[in-house]
Amino acid sequence: MDNLPLIIASSNEGKIREFKELLDDFPFNLLTQPIGLEIEETGNTFMENARIKAIAVSKETGNLSLADDSGLSVEALGGAPGIYSSRYASSDKERIEKLLAELKPFSNRKAKFECALCISSGEKILIEVSGFCEGLITFFPRGKNGFGYDPIFEVSVLGETFAEMNHEKKKHVGHRGNAFKLLKPELKKLLTAIKN
Repeated sequence: MDNLPLIIASSNEGKIREFKELLDDFPFNLLTQPIGLEIEETGNTFMENARIKAIAVSKETGNLSLADDSGLSVEALGGAPGIYSSRYASSDKERIEKLLAELKPFSNRKAKFECALCISSGEKILIEVSGFCEGLITFFPRGKNGFGYDPIFEVSVLGETFAEMNHEKKKHVGHRGNAFKLLKPELKKLLTAIKN
């Protein structure tokens, strides 16, 4: 069987690279979404947004599509920034500064990263999974790796921020890695069903 086309519903280079590594052992021909395709994320949850993106890209290309939506939810801020994580401010530095400023009055620093993954074929949802990583928001940024909120998110069990970890460790304990652990057995079932 030839490699099956799978369109990644993203134009984010870092995310696409991560997907390629995570799906390395699957017989997919990974492609990126059409250039210039704008998708409005109107969902109220990470999963709803992943679903919107997967369906839009699959309908546009006629192929299977994989989308993710992920972000950071801070308990003391009522779950903010949540689905607005990437739109919270205009740069990573400003997003971090805004979050730390808003959290100043609170002693509760609990937070979690969530990643929702969705695979669709046209309007039909084939697989949906969510992965989480629990942690705390630090008082100041630590570490040089990663992107986004990584320097201020300390993983509970490890005492290290995502930005202090190497890529392999983050992949193992992070929300996207945890979502992929759930996705992989479902993908194997899907490929078996397609082959038969």
